[in-house]
Amino acid sequence: MDLTLVPLLAILSSLAAVPLILWSSSKPNLRETWTIIAALVKFGLVMSLLPSALRGESVTLHLVDLAPGLPLALNADPLGVFFAVIASGLWIFTSFYSIGYVRGHKEHKQTRYYASFAICLSATIGIAFSGNLLTFIVFYEMLTLATYPLVIHTESDDAIKAGRKYLAFTLTAGLLLIAAAGMVYYYTGTLDFTPGGVLGNADIPHHMILVMFILFLGGVGVKAGIMPIHGWLPAAMAAPTPVSALLHAVAVVKSGVFAVLRVVGYVFGVDVMADYGLNDIIIVLAGATIILASLIAFAQDNLKRRLAYSTVGHLSYIVLGIALLTPLGIQGGIMHIAAHATMKITLFFCAGAIIVNLHRTEISNLNGIAKVMPWTMGAFVVGSMGLAGIPPINGFFSKFFLVSGSLEGDMMIPVIILIVSGLLNAGYFFPIIHRAYFKKGEGLENYGEASPFMVIPIMVTATLSVLFGLFPNLFFNFFDLAAQISSSLFNSVSP
Repeated sequence: MDLTLVPLLAILSSLAAVPLILWSSSKPNLRETWTIIAALVKFGLVMSLLPSALRGESVTLHLVDLAPGLPLALNADPLGVFFAVIASGLWIFTSFYSIGYVRGHKEHKQTRYYASFAICLSATIGIAFSGNLLTFIVFYEMLTLATYPLVIHTESDDAIKAGRKYLAFTLTAGLLLIAAAGMVYYYTGTLDFTPGGVLGNADIPHHMILVMFILFLGGVGVKAGIMPIHGWLPAAMAAPTPVSALLHAVAVVKSGVFAVLRVVGYVFGVDVMADYGLNDIIIVLAGATIILASLIAFAQDNLKRRLAYSTVGHLSYIVLGIALLTPLGIQGGIMHIAAHATMKITLFFCAGAIIVNLHRTEISNLNGIAKVMPWTMGAFVVGSMGLAGIPPINGFFSKFFLVSGSLEGDMMIPVIILIVSGLLNAGYFFPIIHRAYFKKGEGLENYGEASPFMVIPIMVTATLSVLFGLFPNLFFNFFDLAAQISSSLFNSVSP
């Protein structure tokens, strides 16, 4: 089977659904059917690329030359396929969950919601399969613009302010990324993503390497939630909960940490990062973000905001793993992309079910809810345990490799950060669980679980978190793929 067109078709599949979704605005069942079909088709196309990725092969497609030496090109390499499998797979569950949420919460402008979601997933898969920096920037900015209607969906004052903040941060980051890409092209004559980097053999003054690094760090660090340029992320909690799940588990922030990996491993390269000590800068920023975000999470009574700061911290787990510049560390960071996705989407799904069913948003009002929503809170316990690094949830496995990667590089400070962070994670999740299970609730007599459209996706993603913790290669060979991607960054020679 010729796979050449598959990356493009995977991008276009959800875009093709947008006019159908808009056309079906007066027929909700049909509109949501198009959404589900697009999600299933996209996942099927991405999965067809997995066997070649596991063989270490890439599927490339040249689209068009915008100028000599500046092509728009797709390259479904192992890293891109890894990310695309996660994003497209979780979109299926988010689509079903959205049906229960938007109907149960009686959301307005539901058609715009589904159409924007579809565009976001096209942009995300485009990011995954971008063959060079130019193509990446096009889809990266497309994701920013497509997500904006979702952030402001409720159109409340808080949502509008959050949307403005989101655009201010992300569009500024996009400009920095364009400037960085221009410098790379000037000094190397290429924008291609190359395992091992493209800067190694270029004659670049030391101070210009540092300037490029700062521009890239600002360009990708915003969506990766690195402090102090993370402020848009907690503010975006004004959006509906499925959008929060999209922002925090599937698309936007995962695109940010994916971009960090592309920049470190495929633009600068491990050797350049180490020679100039650039990874040390990232380690300091990521380590500070992990600890500070965890401490701030303690002070949040709003459930979604506590989860938001948890996300900020866990994104920097991934960034820290990449910055270790060790095979095991980078493998752990890659694996945490998948682990955090299933765990955090579970927690946001749980938060949404509580909001729709009980109309409660504050942690202080969650006393006794496990008695009326046992499945939802059981899944919440699974996600919380995993983020704290407790086996057998998949969060333990990725953290194990992050610690191993730190020791591989003879670095003890990251190990201490990871241990302390695990304790802090347990500290800010345990009070929620304690309230739900061991405190007497009021006004819960006539309540039960939320809609099956919501509860079933919650249970599936929680179950996946356990299964991938027990069997890391289950279904998608994520463990082997992460090891292969990490190895390629050390075995490749810069051109």
